[in-house]
Amino acid sequence: MMLLRRTALAAALLGITALLPPTTAHADTAPACPAGAQAPAPPDAEQGRLADPRAAAFPGHAGFDGFVRRFPAALCGVRDAAGAERLLDAWGEALWQAAVNRAQGRRPGGDLPDRDDRPLYWTRLAMTVQLDAWRPGFTVDRVALKARFEDASRGLTDNEFRGTRGVRRIFVSGFDPFGLDAELRRANPSGSAALQLNGRRITLADGTVAEIRAVVLPVRYADFDAGIVERAYGPRLAAGPRSADMITSISQGYPGLFTLEAWAGRNRSADPYPDNVRALSGGTPEHPATAPGLGPGAEFLRTSLPTEAMTAVQAPFPVRLNTSVTEIPAGEAAPVDREDGPTPGSRAVAGGGGGYLSNEVAYRSNRLRLELRPSVPGGHLHTPVLSGLPADESQLTGPEFERNEAAITAEVLEVLRASGAPGPATAGR
Repeated sequence: MMLLRRTALAAALLGITALLPPTTAHADTAPACPAGAQAPAPPDAEQGRLADPRAAAFPGHAGFDGFVRRFPAALCGVRDAAGAERLLDAWGEALWQAAVNRAQGRRPGGDLPDRDDRPLYWTRLAMTVQLDAWRPGFTVDRVALKARFEDASRGLTDNEFRGTRGVRRIFVSGFDPFGLDAELRRANPSGSAALQLNGRRITLADGTVAEIRAVVLPVRYADFDAGIVERAYGPRLAAGPRSADMITSISQGYPGLFTLEAWAGRNRSADPYPDNVRALSGGTPEHPATAPGLGPGAEFLRTSLPTEAMTAVQAPFPVRLNTSVTEIPAGEAAPVDREDGPTPGSRAVAGGGGGYLSNEVAYRSNRLRLELRPSVPGGHLHTPVLSGLPADESQLTGPEFERNEAAITAEVLEVLRASGAPGPATAGR
């Protein structure tokens, strides 16, 4: 089975990544299949941003326009539902591997810097528009097919540790760009770091060698409700020679510094701040909400990463341990900010990273860790905010932006190196 999957992926890569003349990516290319009469669904808010020519141009600026141009024909060549599943797996994995190869300098193309995470994001979105517009002559489960493509193109499939004896295993997750209604050109250094680190071997501070595997998660509440964090982390926490020795989620946080979050809170409280499809969490600081389908767990979970070693990294950005939380104390009704962690019996409002999805990925991944592999260290790292986009809004990148992105992602690597031999796990409360 694994051989068949790898053969399909290799074929997709050979066909998709052939040298092509530079073109402009067209996100609205609809598969002109001869059979079927199902009308395409209107784009969601995230897909709708592709109407901006700058968004639609990202695939071409990275040499990914072949994915967008060839995907409709590939869809129209599918003959049945099983073939559709295989196709979505292969194309998703091919897109992920192309993005990883580009970020690591193995796939030159376009005029954006190699490490830029935005081409993967916008190319995937353009392809989901085409998938939604596809009108096959047979019945398909569109929701399931789209989830397969999303998982594959985010590194959730065919992305196992090698399991080499004597090599430690570190699993990390980053995020898509977000806040795009305010600034369409935004990138996310956590996603960039994930692409640059996936599959790499590094030497840790204690001299041991570690392999890193990574995924890039969506900024969408619905995907978290559907279990994407558990699908990403679960296989890496299952017992066996290819399980992770350390996990950490990564997201973009505060201006000018890295923070290791001491606490992750169980609940959502970010409203009125929306996700990438403009959906709200349903929770506010006064009325925090627990995510649908979240398994049992403590109100707050404490990091078990080797924080003292990791916060020894101080350049070019300081790395701090953030022990603050927001809680509703036991027997009270109003939220209270605390600098030294939660008090017994309180209800979680926000972890150190707030009440948004960066807090939730930390909570979900570490709740699962405590269930499956409690001895494995885990936690969450916030990067500095990536700034420096050119004042000219037609320019997608610029020297200051690129320097800042390079500095942040390089320091992510140094923080992971500093983790050395992780310490014992710590339970929540």
